[in-house]
Amino acid sequence: MANEEQPRDHAGGGDDDVYGDPELDGAPGRGDVESNLKSRSTWLRLLFMIVLAFIYGISRVVVGAVVVLQFLVVLFTGEVNERLRVFGKSLSIYTCQLLLYLTYNTEERPFPFDLDWPE
Repeated sequence: MANEEQPRDHAGGGDDDVYGDPELDGAPGRGDVESNLKSRSTWLRLLFMIVLAFIYGISRVVVGAVVVLQFLVVLFTGEVNERLRVFGKSLSIYTCQLLLYLTYNTEERPFPFDLDWPE
């Protein structure tokens, strides 16, 4: 992992980076705390994370509504509503994209920022 390129929202990565310091055993996250605290990209990411965490909360409610509606449609008609199924799939992919960003597994911000709405 030490050879991986640092994400664009991460502070540090310059020539004075401490990752190569043998006294620190190459442990990630032991960089200059002051530069991390002053990093504009770190605070900007926090802002995006707050907004996307709020959107994630809404998406959970909508996913629940889709589940209940689809069940009721199948219960009363015996068939799956195709439009609701397609919407449920795209909403599920979007929710996954939100979680990937919030857990630092990707640097691509989901819709409406970097990515389009999933199809």
